[in-house]
Amino acid sequence: MRQSASALLSGIIFSMGLGLSGMTQPAKVTAFLDFFGPWDPSLLFVMAGAILVYAVGFRLVVKKQKPIFADRFDIPPPQKIDGALLAGSALFGVGWGLAGFCPGPALVSVASFQPEPLIFVAALFTGMALFSLTQRRPSP
Repeated sequence: MRQSASALLSGIIFSMGLGLSGMTQPAKVTAFLDFFGPWDPSLLFVMAGAILVYAVGFRLVVKKQKPIFADRFDIPPPQKIDGALLAGSALFGVGWGLAGFCPGPALVSVASFQPEPLIFVAALFTGMALFSLTQRRPSP
């Protein structure tokens, strides 16, 4: 129960941060990505702040013997950079630039019931389903 409450609280804080920072506004995101037009660097500060908080927080948390709400840390091992990772990253970037949404802000924006985030999230889940259908996963 405590783990679920912690996850819910973290999600609420994260969604509020996305809204306050302007990450849920596609026009602001595309202005950030438009280096040759009226470039808006404000999201650069949002991202830099998030990276700084993560870098410090991660170092502090992994020094502990175990997480507060779990029995052990579940940190995936580093993997090599390959063509699939590069292609997926490029596809993510193109989608972000065209739509002005990335998954987190899009999910927050669904609450507005505007058609753009609803379409984006539907396409997001469709893409995830297609990926799952086309990828062979090794059995555990």
